[in-house]
Amino acid sequence: MDLLDVIKRPVVTEKSMDLMDDKVYTFEVDTRANKTLVKQAVESVFDVKVKKVNILNVHPKAKRMGKYQGYTKKRRKAYVTLTEESKEIEIFSADK
Repeated sequence: MDLLDVIKRPVVTEKSMDLMDDKVYTFEVDTRANKTLVKQAVESVFDVKVKKVNILNVHPKAKRMGKYQGYTKKRRKAYVTLTEESKEIEIFSADK
């Protein structure tokens, strides 16, 4: 698996925005990725130093639309903690 394919997108929620103050960033990652791959991908893509990676499996939920029933897709989230001397990750660019 290529390192650029490991990270799909950042997770932008109220909780994840509060965690960014403590240098903890949340990403949606590939379901086959492990902690080592996530750490290598974040360090190579964003040029930062990773302290710790926690991975969470998000199970699919049952959803209905009228008489049709289905499930949402399963996801995998990674909480990436950066070291104190590491620079911050710019998710939103301030260039406008």
